[in-house]
Amino acid sequence: MIIVHEPCPGTRLPILGVGSLRPARSSSAWVLAFFSALLLFFSRQASAQEAFTPAPHNAIHGVVINSVTREPVSRALVYSLDHRFGTLTDEEGHFEFSLPQPGSDEASTSITAHPLTNEGHFVYTGNPYFPTVLSARKPGFLGMEEHSANRSEVQVTPGAEITIPLVPEARIVGHVNLPGFVIYDDLVVQLYRRLVFEGHGRWTNAGSLSVRSNGGFRFSDLEPGTYRLFTGELPDRDPVTADPLSQEYGYPPAYFANAVDFQSATSIELTPGATVRAELTPSRQPYYRVKIPITNVPDQPLDVRVYLHGHKGPGFELGYSGRDRAIEGSLPSGNYLVAASTQDSPGVAGSTNLTIKGGPVVASPMSLVPKSSVRFNVKLDFKQATQAGAEPAIHVYDATAEGVRLNQLVHAWLEPADEIADESIPPPRPPSGPNDDSIVFEGVSPSRYWVRVGTSEGFAAAVTIGDIDLLRKPLTVGLASNLVIDVVVRDGGAELSGTVEELVSNPVTGSSSSGRLASDHPFVYCMPLPDSSGQFRQAPVMPDGKFILRQMPPGSYRVLAFARPQEFEYQSIDAVRAFDGSGTIVHLNGGQKQNLTLHLSAASE
Repeated sequence: MIIVHEPCPGTRLPILGVGSLRPARSSSAWVLAFFSALLLFFSRQASAQEAFTPAPHNAIHGVVINSVTREPVSRALVYSLDHRFGTLTDEEGHFEFSLPQPGSDEASTSITAHPLTNEGHFVYTGNPYFPTVLSARKPGFLGMEEHSANRSEVQVTPGAEITIPLVPEARIVGHVNLPGFVIYDDLVVQLYRRLVFEGHGRWTNAGSLSVRSNGGFRFSDLEPGTYRLFTGELPDRDPVTADPLSQEYGYPPAYFANAVDFQSATSIELTPGATVRAELTPSRQPYYRVKIPITNVPDQPLDVRVYLHGHKGPGFELGYSGRDRAIEGSLPSGNYLVAASTQDSPGVAGSTNLTIKGGPVVASPMSLVPKSSVRFNVKLDFKQATQAGAEPAIHVYDATAEGVRLNQLVHAWLEPADEIADESIPPPRPPSGPNDDSIVFEGVSPSRYWVRVGTSEGFAAAVTIGDIDLLRKPLTVGLASNLVIDVVVRDGGAELSGTVEELVSNPVTGSSSSGRLASDHPFVYCMPLPDSSGQFRQAPVMPDGKFILRQMPPGSYRVLAFARPQEFEYQSIDAVRAFDGSGTIVHLNGGQKQNLTLHLSAASE
């Protein structure tokens, strides 16, 4: 049995990385060990107020800090990802792990406690003198989730003084203002966050919570970013108006701050550790019954979307009644677009405009028609054949070769182009047989999409539909359409290689000599300049600071290097222009090879 005594505040106990398994000792040996431990305890207690002394080479020591204020973080849990070590920081944010000597019993076999569950388990540690990874966590800071993007992981070596930064959580706290007699029990506040997908910003659901009985709400553990906030619809449950024969009332969504719909809502910019206060004030309005009959009832459940003023965005809701074969519910006066679709493939969809003016509405029947299909017609325009006697790459094709499987060479997908994306995008249709190499998307809902084409060899030199350049403009999809996209794949692209200066002179990137952040994965980004024929490309930087990008589409690029992966809205001209004056400009022609020396850019640029 192991007895652990909780130290007094400010006391630094001996920190044990691992404990050894040894044969049972005699009584006198245990007594001697007990008093030795007491002596060590009181000697450490007497020196607890002394300045922190760096540990010897057979130890790992450092400090946990707030990444914003740079102040030390006390009582933070520091642990190794292999669960061999775990300890809490002291009042000055310091921590220390004592390491067993190579070849000792402690260095080969140990028993330790899991830092998250406190469950003891055996671990084979081997030689402890090798780089490992430490992480830290504490409530009020990001990275508590096992796979959080803001989890601080630092690569260390024994004897090194390391610094582990913790990113403080951001918060949105506020209050919903309703009359005193209204019950808040069913009121929900919803939060959306703007994220970048494939170079384009899109609003995604970041969570929802029920309002407390006093109208208060609190979103915590938020990452830095751009958010929008609104309340869900709330029926008026006042007993005075509960009579089914009387006028129905409710509270439509209230968008921060006092906006009429989601698209006009004010965005909340959160920085690390920031707390933003928000007030939401729904207004009581009369609601009117709505019914939209469906002419061809689907066998699948029907997904219904309601957009105020025809602007895409969450907030209002209607439901589908299979019994009545109609879309039903209640809405306040206004102009709406109501869209319905099934989630199966190929599926059906339909929409109708709805105007409510102070009374119930029975709309004209909505007809559901098949969704659209999108087919890719791929043409190979390869000039370079495989050299005789050379070891071929995974995919090297001659333009005249037979049996080329296009669905292995070319990979295509669709990305929503609108900032509010409600549509589910189906995967390509599976091949109908061994000789089917077509690329076809079935059941594509009406909307706008960016068309993405990736290749195993060469590059997509042209992606068009009619006279529309889909490398520069989105694809518009309606209902019951069979669209054909022409793709030309060429080889003979440019090759861009080089080194990142800071990584060559100091492989420990993004940090001081205290250790490298394990989340540091340097990347090089090539953003095409406005009106350039280039296409966005990115590549990782190797540990020796080198990078290479092959088959680059000819064009003009701004090349930047960052210590960590970034998300760029390279589809936005304004976002690209924000980098004017940064990085290196290159102009690439087909077949050209160019070598660059880059410097790391700040993530805030």
